[in-house]
Amino acid sequence: MSSGLRLLLAASAGIPVAALYYSQPMLGVMGASIGASDAAVGLIPTLTQLGYALGILLLAPLGDRFDRRRIIVIKAALLSGALLVGGLSPGLGLLLAMSLAVGLTATVAQDIVPAAATLAPERERGKVVGTVMTGLLLGILLSRVVSGVVAERFGWRAMFMLAAGSVAVMGVAAWRGLPRFRPASALSYGALLGSLATLWRQHGALRRAALAQGLLSIGFSAFWSTLAVMLHGEPFHLGSAVAGAFGLAGAAGALGAPLAGRFSDRFGSEGVARLGAGLAAVSFAAMFALPWLEPNARLWLIAGSALGFDLGVQVSLVAHQTLIFGIDPAARSRLNAVLFVCMFIGMALGAASGSFMLAQWGWGAVTALATAAALAALVVRMFPRPRMAR
Repeated sequence: MSSGLRLLLAASAGIPVAALYYSQPMLGVMGASIGASDAAVGLIPTLTQLGYALGILLLAPLGDRFDRRRIIVIKAALLSGALLVGGLSPGLGLLLAMSLAVGLTATVAQDIVPAAATLAPERERGKVVGTVMTGLLLGILLSRVVSGVVAERFGWRAMFMLAAGSVAVMGVAAWRGLPRFRPASALSYGALLGSLATLWRQHGALRRAALAQGLLSIGFSAFWSTLAVMLHGEPFHLGSAVAGAFGLAGAAGALGAPLAGRFSDRFGSEGVARLGAGLAAVSFAAMFALPWLEPNARLWLIAGSALGFDLGVQVSLVAHQTLIFGIDPAARSRLNAVLFVCMFIGMALGAASGSFMLAQWGWGAVTALATAAALAALVVRMFPRPRMAR
């Protein structure tokens, strides 16, 4: 693979998936703009994550049946349109509908990752997947930085317009730069969806990877979905730009994805996945010390924890993808779909439960939720001992 193609794949994964997270640092600004309560605007990231999970389930398997390049271009066009309409929404109702549509069509990122695994030489699959996932993860994490700054200077609607334009440019670049892909399966659409359950039953390695990553996603989403609201209140009173800037800490953690891919190629994915889950658990647990610190020290601890748990979550994700892509080369889109459906169900659960716990019991409850979820993921990776996929 040429370096130019790797860069195109990484950017084509990162730009669409960023659309899932632009709203998170802007929720306070958006609520004030459209006259919605904190609880109501909390539905925006929840519906976006649910839409993404639904889109992966219903749309991502098509990558095994049709030319992935065509699917990528069509989804990019639809995503750009959904973002444009979302930015023009006069009230909460249409904005919520567009949030669901953004989630559905942002699954174009999950067509890019199996495409990269297909194009990569087998001996370098983990390295290539790690490189592409770096682009995807930087899109997730830097999206918060960009949206926080843009919303504070130009308003949240400008951020949606900017996002729509960037996705449109990505779609044109993918149409011109990606090769055509020969379908790996001749199954009908119904049979493709039915085969997801078959893959789940047949491969214990897939079940363990999906469950562990889903649990890690609960804590990840609970933190990022509530951070802006927490920082807006006592004792910080900070705006969207500062909340978004915490994404820089997470972005630094995402740079570990290529190393995770290389280590998976060399030492095996199981140990790398355990390392990631353990790092996430320790990083979440560190935030239990926040009540005993001064406000400035609290901000530094939150940033350090964000770096640590983001690195842990992303290392685990790359290890899990490298593991499942080796199960059945003809079913990579479907295997990836199962993994990410579980992951984004966890994201949606984390966003909803994190917002509820913050409102009812404060940030300590969010920390407890995230820590417990990461520890559960580590248990899944440790016990029982992994068995070979059947």
